[in-house]
Amino acid sequence: MTDHAKAQGLAERVGALIFQRDASSHFLGITLDAIGPGTAQLSMTVTESMLNGVGICHGGFTYKLADDAFAYACNSHNRIAVGQHCTVSYPAPARLGDRLVATGREVFRQGRSGVYDVVVATAAGVTVALFRGHCRFLDGHHLEDGAA
Repeated sequence: MTDHAKAQGLAERVGALIFQRDASSHFLGITLDAIGPGTAQLSMTVTESMLNGVGICHGGFTYKLADDAFAYACNSHNRIAVGQHCTVSYPAPARLGDRLVATGREVFRQGRSGVYDVVVATAAGVTVALFRGHCRFLDGHHLEDGAA
């Protein structure tokens, strides 16, 4: 088995474990569509209960989806990672019924620090959020047998 195949398998196992424990994502109907070393893709459909007072998706729900993609991407190496800080911009609104797809990718990872970018877009390709997250890697692993 190649090193890439091993890393891919480990990322998938870590992603499945985190998703199993992620009650808030299940509550919102978020799905884990893909994960790999340093990458993750999640999606959700905007429901009526996610709309704000002006009839568009509240930024907090879009943020939640982006933050989840960030979390899965930075934890995909089987090191426990937590968010340190982030920025998010909303260039366009998401609307009722939109299927939002958050795609996260690793930009930098060294020592105890990592930087990840996430783009949230509609199925039609309209970008609704741009997220950059910085994480801190803690001691420990999600799966002890995959720590090496």
